[in-house]
Amino acid sequence: MRDSSRTSEIDSRETYSMNPDWRVHVGDPEDASRPDFDDAEWERVSLPHAWNEDEAFREDIYGLSTGVAWYRKTFTLPAGAADTKTFVEFEGVRQAAEVYCNGEFVGRHENGVMAFGFDLSDLVEPGENVLAVRVDNDWEYEEASTGEPYQWADHNFNANYGGITKNVKLHVTDRLYQTLPLYSWLGTTGVYVYAEDIDVDAGTATINAESEVRNEHAGERTIGYEVEVRDPDGDTVAEFDGNERSVPPGATVTMDASATVTDLEFWSWGYGYLYDVETRLTVDGEVVDSVTTQTGFRKTNFENGRIELNDRTIQLKGYAQRTTNEWPAIGTSIPAWLSDFSNGQMVAGNANAVRWMHITPWKQDVESCDRMGLIQILPAGDAESDVEGRQWEQRAELMRDAIVYNRNNPSVLFYEGGNEEISPAHMRELLALRDQFDPHGGRAMGSREMLDSDVAEWGGEMLYVNKSADKPLFATEYNRGEGLRRYWDEHSPPYHEDGSGEGESAWYNQNQDSFAVDAAERWYEYWRERPGTGRRVNAGGMSIIFSDSNTHYRGAENYRRSGEVDPMRIPKDAFRAHRAIWDGWVDIEEAHATILGHWNYEPDTIKDVTVVSSADSVELFRNGDSLGYGERSDRFVFTFEDVEWESGELRAVGYGEAGEQVCEDVRKTAGEPTAIELTPITAPTGWRADGHDLALVEVEVVDAEGQRSPIAFDEIEFELDGPAEWRGGIAKGPENYVLSTELPVELGVNRVQIRSTREPGTVGITARSEGLESASVDLETQPIEETGGLTSHLPGDGLPVNLERGPTPAGPAYEDTRRPLSVATATAGSNPDDAGKAIDDNERSTWKSDEDPETAWIRFDLEASAAISEVKLKVAGHRTTSYPIRVAVDNREVWSGEVGRTLAYDSITFDPTEGRTLTIALEGVTSVEDAFGQIVEITGERHHSDREDAQNYLELMEVELYGPEP
Repeated sequence: MRDSSRTSEIDSRETYSMNPDWRVHVGDPEDASRPDFDDAEWERVSLPHAWNEDEAFREDIYGLSTGVAWYRKTFTLPAGAADTKTFVEFEGVRQAAEVYCNGEFVGRHENGVMAFGFDLSDLVEPGENVLAVRVDNDWEYEEASTGEPYQWADHNFNANYGGITKNVKLHVTDRLYQTLPLYSWLGTTGVYVYAEDIDVDAGTATINAESEVRNEHAGERTIGYEVEVRDPDGDTVAEFDGNERSVPPGATVTMDASATVTDLEFWSWGYGYLYDVETRLTVDGEVVDSVTTQTGFRKTNFENGRIELNDRTIQLKGYAQRTTNEWPAIGTSIPAWLSDFSNGQMVAGNANAVRWMHITPWKQDVESCDRMGLIQILPAGDAESDVEGRQWEQRAELMRDAIVYNRNNPSVLFYEGGNEEISPAHMRELLALRDQFDPHGGRAMGSREMLDSDVAEWGGEMLYVNKSADKPLFATEYNRGEGLRRYWDEHSPPYHEDGSGEGESAWYNQNQDSFAVDAAERWYEYWRERPGTGRRVNAGGMSIIFSDSNTHYRGAENYRRSGEVDPMRIPKDAFRAHRAIWDGWVDIEEAHATILGHWNYEPDTIKDVTVVSSADSVELFRNGDSLGYGERSDRFVFTFEDVEWESGELRAVGYGEAGEQVCEDVRKTAGEPTAIELTPITAPTGWRADGHDLALVEVEVVDAEGQRSPIAFDEIEFELDGPAEWRGGIAKGPENYVLSTELPVELGVNRVQIRSTREPGTVGITARSEGLESASVDLETQPIEETGGLTSHLPGDGLPVNLERGPTPAGPAYEDTRRPLSVATATAGSNPDDAGKAIDDNERSTWKSDEDPETAWIRFDLEASAAISEVKLKVAGHRTTSYPIRVAVDNREVWSGEVGRTLAYDSITFDPTEGRTLTIALEGVTSVEDAFGQIVEITGERHHSDREDAQNYLELMEVELYGPEP
């Protein structure tokens, strides 16, 4: 029987999108918070919307406009909402927001990152209501109560798109309700769903649901708690109840229930299998509040230097992506399907992880990674140093809020406490927050660096390869080269040699050939230390970055071009290179090949052809004739020197160990350009007339057979007709062509964006260029239902999950390729008490000899005589310092040469030699020269060594000994 004291007609909870139909004005007019303020002349927009969006990629990060803007929204509460609870939830505003409801000040949000919300119950009225928000995106904004700036409001990393840049929702609930996960704002934690006792093989787990519940009725309520678990098809897979309990008025309690569930599918890489878990509150058997949490279940483990997902080791391979994740003329405020498009590209390119950089990602991107099956490393907020006092408190508060807000998202496997090392005390504080608010989520807390920390649960430097037999260490970012997509090589228009034109160095002004080769070579340094290669292993690396970014840059353009795709997510060859070599959890599981570049050249062109492949050997065919096998380097790079161009077909065939064909790739010569082709790209659910949704249109210049011309740079003139707004694309040229209706293709292809209006209808796009057959395409925008400024259509509703990779494969992800040898003792010619530091699994401790060459040696005594065939070592100053050494087994020299001047470990191999001892001795004078002097920090300073002069000492971080393959 219905509770007679309830006057509302709201049967349960209702959540609405408030995104459509806002008014925005740049400036700070007096009385703009008043409900009767006249905003009729203000710009009409739908959220999310940055008021300075036009500048995205047209201006560099330092030139993005800042200041005050106002947003206003008129809305009507749904019928039957009297005597209910009403909450507004903002997923994010940049930087600060002062929120007013019907002229009353509600509260202030200031951190510019996190979701926040307010209880509007006592401020809203039947009929029309006005929400007004004053936003301030000043780079130097200071917290009102303390005068402290926010560390992560950084001119280098966090592109400043001002305004209400993320979604806004309205929640209407009974006065007995499950709370929202907005800790700093409402003091509440919401719903927490997690799995325990996971048996992956059996497909079973104990599913637990906990809801924080508040009773704001005048009287006590006896509450029941029901849980229903539904699969992606909407079929119920489990139903279970918790215990009833009485809740006094004004009290907040936790309701919980659990049950063992069978026939479960587990969330995995490229397998975004998600369940809807509905938690319901009942009074006298009637549902009074219902919350549906979309989540997935998976098992994790982080030890022995390895990461395990669903009992299978996985080496991380992916991207360190700017959290702003921006697009030209839009900034960060894209529709949810476009987040899937971008994040899904990473998975399609065989990446398994993304590390968001410096600030917590938008909830939309977090949920997108759930759907796509993409592992996330989730930060709170930082720049590039630890801080103290109030600034550290701001970081800890943001981490707490991020944990509470994202703890039901299965793709989050790691929390990141800092983009540089933080103190042990600070790491313990963050771990305590994780243990308090997400004790069962299976997530590791760590930070960049923290290599020798006994507190952090993961670590890893940027640029350099780290190894561990304890906690996982992975590169938080590596491979910093930059290059525009428009440059193939020095043999193709516009004939770009690395470093030509303006720029810091060749490394920051590359063409696609060298950029892709760098991508393959840099990844090899991590892959060769993968699990299965010894006791100490590397857990992976994040290449920086996925898409070209409107953040700090070092080369000739005014934006960062380190992306494997360009700002419109058109792939570069480096994307294809990663796709060819990343297809495996650890070991290569399916071979691929990609020929770098194209096959349209001038007669008499002779060039090296490069194939990136995970095959064991690669043969190249030109018009059916074999050109032999490529010279393999860095495992994945196959070079064919001095290949003469002939019109026709270039085919690369990859072979396995037994000589069987395992993959191939083809490039064909395109004919003369004859026509334009247009291909629309829209959401799987259709293009919505909500004033915010985007459609992409790909434009290609093709030959008579429809093949793209890879060296075309034709200027395309676009004409738009119908209810839509032109947002355009990007190319090299004046203001990067942002918002221009004339745009060149680059290498035969480009993309443009078109935004819907609130009017549904037919939208026509026509593309013309002199000498080419024009093209047209029609698109339809679909109406959305809206009442009183609210719509039940929430961003992300109906978007499909990605299940292409299938469930986690059974069996091991790798085979052991080396046999580690156990060292019993280490002795040295000098500083013998420190000799053990060379084998202590700690790259921050070193053994260093005296400067007497006679004592610059160290000896390792094995537990038993064994065949020794390889030494792995990392020398101090490894990037800049070269050490001449000799290696002896039982005093018999087996190797001599130079080590060092690398970003990785040195590998010394020799014929298997039986012995009980191995000695490494300095054999000459060290030399110092930065092998990677092209790496430039954001300060403009180059990395340099603290070793300014040649030295006569030997200094070792870690040494490992190996026998022949098992």
